[in-house]
Parts: sequence; structure tokens; C-alpha cells
Amino acid sequence: MRKALTMSVVLLGAAMAPAMAQISDDVVKLGVLTDMSSVYADILGPGSVAATQLAIDDFGGTVAGKKIELIHGDVLNKADVAATTAGRWYDTDKVDVILGAGGSASSIAAGRVAADKKRVFLATDPASSDVTGKHCNAYTIHWTYDTASVANGIGAAIVKSGGASWYFLTADYAFGHALERDISAVVTANGGKVLGSVRHPLNTSDFSSFLLQAQASKAQIVALANGGSDTTNAIKQAGEFGIAKGGQKLAAMVIFVTDVNSLGLPLAQGLQLTEAFYWDRTEGTRAFAKRFAAKMGGRMPTSVQAGNYSAAKLYLKTVQKLGTDDADKVMAKLKSSPADDEIFGKSVIRADGRKVHDTYLFEVKKPAESKGPWDFYKLLATIPGDQAFRPMDKGDCPLVTKK
Repeated sequence: MRKALTMSVVLLGAAMAPAMAQISDDVVKLGVLTDMSSVYADILGPGSVAATQLAIDDFGGTVAGKKIELIHGDVLNKADVAATTAGRWYDTDKVDVILGAGGSASSIAAGRVAADKKRVFLATDPASSDVTGKHCNAYTIHWTYDTASVANGIGAAIVKSGGASWYFLTADYAFGHALERDISAVVTANGGKVLGSVRHPLNTSDFSSFLLQAQASKAQIVALANGGSDTTNAIKQAGEFGIAKGGQKLAAMVIFVTDVNSLGLPLAQGLQLTEAFYWDRTEGTRAFAKRFAAKMGGRMPTSVQAGNYSAAKLYLKTVQKLGTDDADKVMAKLKSSPADDEIFGKSVIRADGRKVHDTYLFEVKKPAESKGPWDFYKLLATIPGDQAFRPMDKGDCPLVTKK
């Protein structure tokens, strides 16, 4: 009987050994590659690192019996930096999953490396819908929002409320181009007209010549197809040029809670925007925001920073369930299971890598309507996920077979 028991223990150990060996290098390593110092640092940056750490904290620092490690780096919103760093992290530093990676061009570059190395990339930062369109691959998931969801939210809402003629101030790189393209399509589909556009360099400080061209267009809507400090600087300078006083309406296509905080409610009041997350929407979002604020000096999380928490947590939960960090198995599980959480609610991850969840049309409150710090938004409408994001067969993703 003792001999049989010993044999059972040996067999059990042999059966468990492969499962234990499924965690590569005996550690699960997450890398946050994001904008730490440039135009998007306020909406991404240290807050994205802190949010990812909160997800690790939820697991007590270990998953599937192995230690979780976190590293981070500054992508500088440069495609070459993204590609070089991603390659080094995957190959030399043995990073299992990269979250980020800054602007759309740098994120697309990181996605190409992930596909080449067959490693997981959770694109929490970028906006371009091309991430799950012509640049899609089997190892990238686009997490938080994209230019199509913005267009189907704020773009459609403005046209329906009477904004018939548009002129774009567009950031001159992948994100701005995709945003102008996707919003223009929605504007024209709803009976509006695009009168023209002007493109400005990323992270510019002087919008005077661009705003003068927008004024000269006489368009009802001056649309800012940019983000971060480019958006806040353009809004501030538009006030100096009297855009609103001249009868034109300024529309920020991508704006975050930190941008509103920077602008202040007297300047930002009345702006409409589309977001996938707002810290004060549900008990779950408020609980996360409270933890985040404790790490970030009272600041509330942006939707992208919340996306980092959501993505890291679901990735770790998947590794825990599977007992492996094997990229193919993890990606298969992510795309075949619900992706619901307290951040975005009911969610699914499609075959093209697009995470689909509801988005929301908000309006920035007047100062008198705000009950305190960071109480900025009032909800106008909920946009179901299948209406917010582009249909999977319309994005030219090579992973998707068109019907």
C-alpha cells in the first residue's frame, strides 16, 4: 500500500510538471510602453503604469504560482523607438505582454513586432481604427477606444444637432489621419459636409495659422482631430482668436478628463465628447478611481489609464485560468470568452482584435453644476458597443473573411 501511494505521488508529480513548466522563465512579466514625457504623458504616462500595478496588486503579485514583474519605458511616440524597445523586451528582457504603446504610429509599429515575435500586445493607448483594420494581426488586441467609436459617437451627435459644415485641424500622423477620415465618413453619411482641413505637426505650440484657416472656411464646426496637449492648446488659442464669438463651434473629437481638468470648467463647459469610461459612472468605476487616486495624488484616471488596468487584469486572469503564459493559448482564450469587468461592463474581443463594449456621449458640466473636484461630465446617451465600433467585416483586417 505504501508502494502504491508512493507511485501515485510520483505520477501526480509527473502530471503536474508540464503545467508548472508552462510559465516561461518562471515569471510573468508585463511591460508598459507608453508616452511618459511628450504630448500624451498626462493622459497615459505614469498613470498607465500605476493602473497596471493596481491590476498586479489584485493578484497579490503572483499568478499561477509565479511572480509577476512590471517594467515600463518611454516610447516618445516614435515608431522606431517602439519597434526597437518591443523587440528588446520580447527577446532579451523576456516580457510576456506589452501594454501601450503611445500614439497610433508607434503602437502599429509595436504591433508588427508582436506579430513577428508571436507575443501578446494589448494596445490600450492608440486611437486609429487601422489597428484592427489593415494593420490587424493575431497577437494584438485594441482595448479602449478608437477613431470609429469616436466618430459614431460625437461626430454623429454634432451633425444631428445641426452642425452641418465641418473644417478639421488634424494632427499630421496616423492617429489624426484616421480620426479625420472616420469622422468625415460619419458626417457625410448623416448629411453634413466637410469644407476642408489643415494638418499641424504633433506637439505644436502655435495654432495661430491653422485657426485662421479654420475661421476663413466659415464652417459651422471647427473639429480638432488631435489629442492631449495639442487639443488643450488649440482650445485655449481658439478662445483668443474668438472662434466661438464669431459664430463657429469648436468640437474636440478626442478629449479626456485630465484635459478638462487642465482647461477648467469655465472654458470647457458645454463640450460634448465620447468616452468608453468615466470614473464616476458606476460603483465599480468609482472604486477603481479611488484606488487610482490614492496612488496619483488625487487625480482621477483617464479612460486609457483605466484601460491599462482592465487589460492587465484580464490578461493575468487568463494566465491564471490556463496555467500558462503561452501567447497562442492566451490569445485564443481571450477571443473565445467574455471580457466583462467593472471598468467597461459587458465586453467581447472579436477575431480582428477589437475589444467591443458600450461607449458614452457626455457633456462637460457648467461650473455651477459641478459638485466638486473632477465632477465634470453629465451623461447624454449610451451607445451600444455593436453600434459604437466599426463592423468587423468593414475594416479590411486580413484575419477576417468577408461575407
